[in-house]
Order: sequence, then C-alpha cells, then structure tokens
Amino acid sequence: MLSRRQKHILLKFFSLFSVVRGYNILVVVVAQYLASIYIFAHDKPVREVLLDVNLLMLVFASSATIAAGYIINNFYDSEKDLINRPQKTMLDRLVSQNTKLSFYFALNFLAVVFASYVSFKAVIFFAFYILAIWLYSHRFKKQPMTGNLVSAVLTVTPFFAIFIYYQNFEKVIFAHALFLFLLVSMRELTKDLENIKGDLALGYRTVPVVYGEKISKRMLSVVGVSTIVAAIVLILFFKIGHMYLFFYLSVVLLIAYLLILWKSNKKTHYLLLHNILKFIIVAGVFSILLIDVSVVLNRI
Repeated sequence: MLSRRQKHILLKFFSLFSVVRGYNILVVVVAQYLASIYIFAHDKPVREVLLDVNLLMLVFASSATIAAGYIINNFYDSEKDLINRPQKTMLDRLVSQNTKLSFYFALNFLAVVFASYVSFKAVIFFAFYILAIWLYSHRFKKQPMTGNLVSAVLTVTPFFAIFIYYQNFEKVIFAHALFLFLLVSMRELTKDLENIKGDLALGYRTVPVVYGEKISKRMLSVVGVSTIVAAIVLILFFKIGHMYLFFYLSVVLLIAYLLILWKSNKKTHYLLLHNILKFIIVAGVFSILLIDVSVVLNRI
C-alpha cells in the first residue's frame, strides 16, 4: 500500500504528465525517428540513423521545447480550460503555477543545452522556436486565422529541424509536409469549434467566435478538400510503398469528416471530428513503416 505522501507525489506526477501531454511528445519522438529512417535519411543504414547522437540531441531538444510549450499554453489557458475541460483542468491544477513555470524555464534551458551539442545554428533555431511558442500562447492564439496558422507551423517545426539537419530536398518530403500541415490546420480549427464556449466567455478572437460556425465550416471544407487532394497526389505521383493504404484510409475518413461536419452543432460532435483527425495523424506516424516493410532487414 502506498502512503498518503506517495499517493500525493504520484498524483502530482500524473498531473505534470497531463500538463506536458507526454503521450503527444512520445508520438512526436517516434514520428521524428521513423521520418528520419524512411524519409529524410532513407539512403543511410538504419543503425547509423539510430546511433546518430546529433539526431538524438535534436529529438531531445524538440521534446523539451514542446513540453515547455504545453506548460506555458496551459498557464495562459487555465481559465478557459476550466470551462472547456473541467476534469482535465482539475488534475492539471494539482501542480502549482509557480512549479509549472519553474519546469517551463528548466525545459527551455535543457532544450538549448541539447541543441548546443549539435551546433550553434541549432541553438539559434530552438531559441526562435521557444520564442515563437511563447508569442503564440501570449498573443497569436487569441487572433483569428493567425493563431491557427502559427499553431500549425509550430506543430511541424520539430520535423523541419530534422529536415535541415539531413538537408534532403526531395519533392516527396514537401508533399508529406503539406499533407501534415493541412491536417494540423484542420485540427486547430476543429478545436476552436469544440472550445467555442470557453473562447467566447474569455474573449478569445478565434475564427468561430469572430466569423461564426457557418464560415468556420466552410473554411474547414476547403482545407479538407485540399487535404484529400494532397493525399491523392501522394498516391498517384510519389513512391510511397504500401503507405498508399494509409492515404486511401485518410481520404475515406476525411470524406466522413466533411459529411459529419455539416451536421454538427454540439461540442460532442466536434469532439468526434477532432478525434477523427487525431486518429489520422497518429495512424500516419506508424504507417511510415509501410513505405518499405523490408527496410530494417535491408539497411540494418
């Protein structure tokens, strides 16, 4: 049996894990390594990629920066989240704001330390990334359109760091990046529809608050169709191995998303749409393995 103090420490650990969204960070780490092996450095042996200390430091720097970003975002959105996600917010509040801020600065410091192992350019890159996340949480998030675009860019930035490191400029990389960017943009606007109650109460000028749900749905439809087109282009014009199965599934799910979207008028509906997009993103990470199912055997 755990003592009362041990239970309290365990609850605080889960609270902090919830604040930094450790599960999301784990997915990003897996995605960075799979993208490195199968896309960015597909011509290198798997062992060389896995044992690359510079890549490891970039992944650590990305993880620390993302975790810090979630903390500062949670700090600024605590009142809004109490309206939109009361149960999660109560768990998050087991850790004090001062403790969260201490972890925020410590994680950002660690990110710079990890980046410094790679190069001074990496330090500059992550310094700007840290600043951009703070500006998003402090200012851009409350602005319609700008907040959505900045959030989408910040989400794909960790992959941009790996892209710069390997300096692989193949067209297929840009095609994958465009698909991911459009998908993340859809997720951000869907989240705005899901959280419209809290945004409206606290004066956040999101797209649904400023322009209404109908305009937001029209915008989502345009981005959704663009995402479907991007998936079809990847299937028809690029060598993606068996990953075409994922893109076919994505097209089906995105069509279902658009059909449900125009019938949605409740938070539960938008939560379902949000989960559809999250499933596509997570499935996309692991479907990278389908690009070449024999890659581990051939390149080890």
